[in-house]
Amino acid sequence: MRRTPLPWLGMLLLAYLLVPVAAFFVRLPGTDWKQAAAPGVGAALWLSVYTASIATLVIVVLGIPLGYLLARSRGRFAHLIGVAVQLPLALPPLISGILLIFVVGPYTRLGRLFGGGLTDSVTGIVLAQVFVAAPFLVIAARSAFAEVDPAAEEVAATLGHGRLARFARVALPGAAGGIRSGVLLSWLRAFGEFGATVVLAYNPNALPVFVYVQFSGSGLPGTTIPVLLTLGAALVVLLLADRRPGGRGLLRRRPSVLPQPVAPTAVAGPLLELSVRAHVGGFRLDVDHRAGARRLAILGPSGAGKSCTLRVIAGLLTPDAGHLRAGGADLLGVPAERRGIGYLPQDSSLLPRMRLADQITFGVGSDPAVAAFWARRLGIDGLLDRYPDQLSGGQRRRAAMARALARQPRILLFDEPFTGLDTPVREELRLLLRTVTRETGLTTVLVTHDPVDAAMLADEVVVMDGGRVLQAGPQREVFARPASPAVARLLGVRNLRLGHVRDGRLVDGDLTVTLAAPVPDGPATWCVRPEDVRIGVSPAPGRAPATGDAGYAGGADAPAVGAVVRDVIHLGAVAEVVAATPAGTELTAHVPALGAPAPGTAVRLTVPPGAVTTWPRGT
Repeated sequence: MRRTPLPWLGMLLLAYLLVPVAAFFVRLPGTDWKQAAAPGVGAALWLSVYTASIATLVIVVLGIPLGYLLARSRGRFAHLIGVAVQLPLALPPLISGILLIFVVGPYTRLGRLFGGGLTDSVTGIVLAQVFVAAPFLVIAARSAFAEVDPAAEEVAATLGHGRLARFARVALPGAAGGIRSGVLLSWLRAFGEFGATVVLAYNPNALPVFVYVQFSGSGLPGTTIPVLLTLGAALVVLLLADRRPGGRGLLRRRPSVLPQPVAPTAVAGPLLELSVRAHVGGFRLDVDHRAGARRLAILGPSGAGKSCTLRVIAGLLTPDAGHLRAGGADLLGVPAERRGIGYLPQDSSLLPRMRLADQITFGVGSDPAVAAFWARRLGIDGLLDRYPDQLSGGQRRRAAMARALARQPRILLFDEPFTGLDTPVREELRLLLRTVTRETGLTTVLVTHDPVDAAMLADEVVVMDGGRVLQAGPQREVFARPASPAVARLLGVRNLRLGHVRDGRLVDGDLTVTLAAPVPDGPATWCVRPEDVRIGVSPAPGRAPATGDAGYAGGADAPAVGAVVRDVIHLGAVAEVVAATPAGTELTAHVPALGAPAPGTAVRLTVPPGAVTTWPRGT
């Protein structure tokens, strides 16, 4: 097996970094301590520690917000700001000091305002350290904040938290690890700063300047003690910074306890009226719908604008024009944190460093007793001390649902709530959600691409594609009569075919059906659901059809046509039979699994006229 050179390359760099330190300690026992005397080194060390700490504090106060803004901003201006922040890293420190002289030097307006106190002073050292060390924290903070899921902050907004609270309680804890590294790097860089300091504040001597003076005056022997102290100070700081807080262990010693469950007050949710126009990048959203039921599903393919519509309702996306009314009240001018709407994104967006008990009571105004009720109702009351990474996908969805319901919202929004779940978990959660939504009377809006979700969880369906509504209406009506072939495809209709209408009869190959409703003559698209296709096994030559083979005989309006079974898919109690006529017309039928014909069996197909939906070609 061929070995990779990567470990050796890494060890080579490690040796280069450690050998000089080791060489110093090897020569340390032979040091002439009289020649190594360095009066004033303690004061210089203290000055460097003191100024580096002040500089780091300034950088923390100003740099963390800047890193957050850069992480959340887009566009050319934000890019230019990011480049400007990194500029001190590209400059020799000596040049940085010269640049600072132009701003705070004794002969500048700012320098004269402070009486020359911004140079050759402790303040001057801090100014130099801030300039060269700030980029380390800003860059680290920007990268750390960029890793924080923006959806977590959006959910926090729908839970009632304002901007500052979202920054402090969601973004900052989520980015804590990266920020901690940035703070350490900034302190170490400030502690070791020499170039800018020697230009801006030569006196009093910080430790790097002191070492330079010692080396210039007495050579290597005079630097032994300063180098030893510098290595010791840096090592202490690194060891302290490497200590990991044991938050989880401490929290587990105090089990989470919620009060006795109290059922929420049942209040019927409002009916929604939505008419919005919005641009999201190059995508245009144009939605008009006035709901006639409280349980609404928005169905469509990826990129249809479903989630954008949901975000408009939640207050996370501001449209260009339009209105959004809930029970007569216009919500468009109301910020997300004040709408009182529960929102469940696709991935639940639980906060990573928070136990489940704290998750479900995280919302502003959440009632712990109501949270306890929903924890028990949703089957997660035994998981209150667990963290999100200790929960399964289904448990995380239940936790997110309990978190939203604990605030007793009147409107609950679900964005693809079953994505990525195993089939048994998905079915269980779907049934639970159906029960909860029917019991509570809440207004619910479900975004999904699965027609089964819409059928089970909605009384009204809005079918979308390309940012606009294709069809909307009661669930049974939409499923029974798709308005167009595009809607039929999105509803999962299997038998969607091209045919021709002539004199009120639909012809597709050797299949002919008399239409129940008038359709203009010409090319047409038509469909029939598999459960409506009748199929009967052809009898052997000279024998009559078997009893119950209604599909064999057909009728005047829909004569049976011969076909051969091409495939059979057993789906438990039902079998899906795919059969094709001699002319190539292929239809799928659902029949009882017991007694389903085998592939290659000759059958007769009948399509009832009342089950056919037809659209003129081009609809």
